[in-house]
Amino acid sequence: MSQADRLWINVTLFNGLNTAVEPMAVAVTNGLVTRVSPMRELPASEQVAVEVIDAGGRLLTPGLVDCHTHLVFGGNRAGEFEARLEGKSYEEIARAGGGIISTVRATRSASEDELFNAALPRLEALMAEGATTVEIKSGYGLTVEHELKMLRVARRLGRERPVRVVTTLLGAHALPPEYKDDADGYIELVCNHMIPAAAAEGLADAVDVFCEGIAFSVEQCQRVYAVAKEHGLAIKGHTEQLSNLGGSAAAARAGALSVDHIEYLDEAGVKALAESGTVATLLPGAFYMLRETRVPPIELLRRYEVPMALATDANPGTSPIFSLRLMLNMACTLFRLTPQEALCGITAHGARALGLQEQTGRIAPGLQADLCLWNTNNPAELAYSVGLPTLAQRVIAGKTH
Repeated sequence: MSQADRLWINVTLFNGLNTAVEPMAVAVTNGLVTRVSPMRELPASEQVAVEVIDAGGRLLTPGLVDCHTHLVFGGNRAGEFEARLEGKSYEEIARAGGGIISTVRATRSASEDELFNAALPRLEALMAEGATTVEIKSGYGLTVEHELKMLRVARRLGRERPVRVVTTLLGAHALPPEYKDDADGYIELVCNHMIPAAAAEGLADAVDVFCEGIAFSVEQCQRVYAVAKEHGLAIKGHTEQLSNLGGSAAAARAGALSVDHIEYLDEAGVKALAESGTVATLLPGAFYMLRETRVPPIELLRRYEVPMALATDANPGTSPIFSLRLMLNMACTLFRLTPQEALCGITAHGARALGLQEQTGRIAPGLQADLCLWNTNNPAELAYSVGLPTLAQRVIAGKTH
């Protein structure tokens, strides 16, 4: 073996899908993983590199992937949190000027610098827990100008911090006040102006929609998908969160990378995901904050072997939570995932939900060396215990940050 830039030896390896049963070694050169092998197959003469890290049995995982966030937004909605606990309904809060439209107002009024400075600590909180890839959606501007502003901020976050940021245009998130009672008219704006502008400026990697009775119909979302694909953008969907409209199946038929939330997904929808290879993304933070009782169909997803991703859904209203580690615990506790399923959800399957499965999310030769070294030797501890074990090393493209 030619000398590597960095070599981790004596690691307990979770490669994104499975945990090795014996001590392993991982070599990295020029930012890529070049070798993964049992220690017994690595003679002492080959245990050389510019830098050798002896893990002493500690756990090495892929860098974590948060495949669904809304990190860029103005203001906060802590007051609404209090109001809900005092018994006010979502409708009462919305009539009083709260809800998503309050975030839209705050986001529209904020400058790009203000949005960047507000989003930065949210991103850094995820990075501190091991995130090396983070998806960031727009969706609180709801005009061409302000949606593009949000996407520019997301791109800047990725440039100014050592983290891969994937951007998603979520123009079809809610109906803005200017289009009250004219959802079709707003969808025309999204399709004819917003998507083309985002694509022309290279600001979006994907396009998302909120397919729900309180948002947009299956037919309206299909129109958005068609235009996104015309512009070479990947597609995703917020679907089956509050009811079953068939949005997941429609997204799968359109070739969506993922459908997210899916508490009301039925067997026909699960079959559609299995047939298309679409990832099912679980968002236990929103489930928890909204005190929902309908759990996603985990057993059906297992039966049909649909990959399950896991994400924070970090947002100001329904999941103001910036911790992938907490999501691991919630997915196991609330949705009954196994610790290994949950860990796959924020590594290999999280990367697949972003179309990055050949770049990151696993530890395998040829993939980018995005790694986390943990102060434990047991992968289950990452889900079992919130706050511990701590992260010893966060590596992106072979470099520790």
